Amino acid sequence: MKSTAITLQKSLEKNKIEMVDFYNEATEDYEFWSKDYNMHFGYYIPFKTCVFKRDAMLNEMNNQVLNRLDITKRKAFLIDLGCGMGGSMRYALKKNKNLSAIGVTLSNFQVKKGNELLKDLNGTILKEDYNHTSFASNTFDSAMAIESFCHSGHSDQSVKEAFRILKPKGKLVIADAFLKKDETQLCYGSRLAYQKLCNHWSLERLETIDNMVQKLKKQGFSDIHIEDASFRVAPSVLHVPFAIIGFVIKGLFSSNPLKRESLHNLKGSFYALASGLHMKSFGYYIITCSKKT
Repeated sequence: MKSTAITLQKSLEKNKIEMVDFYNEATEDYEFWSKDYNMHFGYYIPFKTCVFKRDAMLNEMNNQVLNRLDITKRKAFLIDLGCGMGGSMRYALKKNKNLSAIGVTLSNFQVKKGNELLKDLNGTILKEDYNHTSFASNTFDSAMAIESFCHSGHSDQSVKEAFRILKPKGKLVIADAFLKKDETQLCYGSRLAYQKLCNHWSLERLETIDNMVQKLKKQGFSDIHIEDASFRVAPSVLHVPFAIIGFVIKGLFSSNPLKRESLHNLKGSFYALASGLHMKSFGYYIITCSKKT
């Protein structure tokens, strides 16, 4: 039993190192995906967002998360758990002048460049592990995790830490991909896409949506609302093959060869699209919940 625990711990540490290396080297690629450095998929609303304007959909995802946090008109302290380059934070801070925000990431590159982009805004990015932050308990009014908790496998520790640092009645919003069934129940095609996706994007694993809800309840979160946003997200996912082709063409005319991490990013994007086509196995959900008083 002890040997199994040690092996698991080594695997987790290896994945963390690979994830940090991936984002240190491949983050610049995301400028090709989003001029605002939104490192996530988008949210489509008929007659409001245009399917051909990717950044509009990506920023609409930011807007949807903020709306669920209900902090648009009041003074609040927000934490972005796995903030990337701070794209979602910048959107939030520009929309709400009463808001202050902190983002955490393990990537030195994201800390440096992200803080440069946050200049003149009431926010900062710190090098911290969202599973074990240095913040005091009951610090933040709101917390968001947009496609970040997947890097630690939607773990119990991620949920526990988010609960700890939130104030009573504080809200947490998670926007991410989840399995609809256990990994052992996936068909061959789904399992292959899933394994390749985790490998190329340095994801520990994806939790099932049902298990994630149970984790939130067990930790003490209440008023848990689950929205299957798969069809809202799908139009931005369909941008993936065009983004890949454009990025490769750009690389062909560049004097610098594609980095290993960039290739992993491109392959991961392809398998994200492949996973999305297996709609009986994968779904994209927005989870809103509150910390009990």
